[in-house]
Amino acid sequence: MSWIKREWTAAEADRWTKEDYLVFVISPIVYLLLAVGTALSLLLLWYGWVILGAGVVLLLVMIWIIDPKLKAISGDYEMKQKKYLEDLEKIVRWEE
Repeated sequence: MSWIKREWTAAEADRWTKEDYLVFVISPIVYLLLAVGTALSLLLLWYGWVILGAGVVLLLVMIWIIDPKLKAISGDYEMKQKKYLEDLEKIVRWEE
């Protein structure tokens, strides 16, 4: 069993889990690394490129962790929206 869960139902994905907390910690670090790395890279300092690369790698890890949860929740909302629009269309056409 993997430490990071990759399969989610909409109900499971809607609750906060260790994956959310992990992304919660990683996201400000990614922001800081990308900002500092970009600034130092624009000054053509070699360690700016290293910091920027580390920020990009952490960004990809963050996306890899949270994307399955976002897809599960998004799919559920799309189904709810489709049903709502169908019901709304029935109401507009005065159908029962």
